[in-house]
Amino acid sequence: MRTIFLDTETTGLEHKLGHRIIEIGGVEMRNRRLTQKHFHVYLNPDREIDAGALSVHGISRDFLLDKPRFADIAGDFLDFIRGAELVIHNAAFDLGFLNAELSLLDMAPVETVCHGVCDTLRMAKELHPGKKNNLNALCERYGVDNSQRTLHGALLDAEILAEVYLAMTRGQESLIIDLADEPAQRSDTGHRPATVGAARAQLIRRASPEELAEHEKLLAAIEQASKGRCLWLHRESAA
Repeated sequence: MRTIFLDTETTGLEHKLGHRIIEIGGVEMRNRRLTQKHFHVYLNPDREIDAGALSVHGISRDFLLDKPRFADIAGDFLDFIRGAELVIHNAAFDLGFLNAELSLLDMAPVETVCHGVCDTLRMAKELHPGKKNNLNALCERYGVDNSQRTLHGALLDAEILAEVYLAMTRGQESLIIDLADEPAQRSDTGHRPATVGAARAQLIRRASPEELAEHEKLLAAIEQASKGRCLWLHRESAA
């Protein structure tokens, strides 16, 4: 499954008041690893930018005058997110603006193109109720370097969100062994064996005491971060 971490910058806070998207940034991840594929574009909104929004992202109207409009990049953007799960911090905000832009072009909403949406703000509120859960607070909480984030920027924020998401979900995801990158098993003659899946000897390597100690530390950290919901720890205790 492809995962796209997505962020936007806008001319203001309310798309219902005619505010528009001026920047889109997205980065792709597969099997919890960034692929280096990304989507990034600045957009001409054909309107002024609110002073409050300008103070947040620092993107001026003059800078955007020669940039493409959303209609020019809509197809490329939809191709980039097609079939992927979107991970967005405060998803309602970004989806509201994206769907407003698509609606102006008589195009279907984002949710009909992607495979689903994960809102990391909602996830963070469930994990850390009563605490600040904006992106800067999560970076501090999970030890993610955001020193370059002096102003908001869609691509940088998408990259930071990917790191935060990995930290928030560490240890809770299913373990996936990617066999696609493994070379096919061959016999001594260089040909594939006639019987696929034939029994072969299994090498069992036991964890060392040091590795077991590190494992216990990791489970304890997950238990604390998830407020007592580390499934592996409780399963081991039950066993």
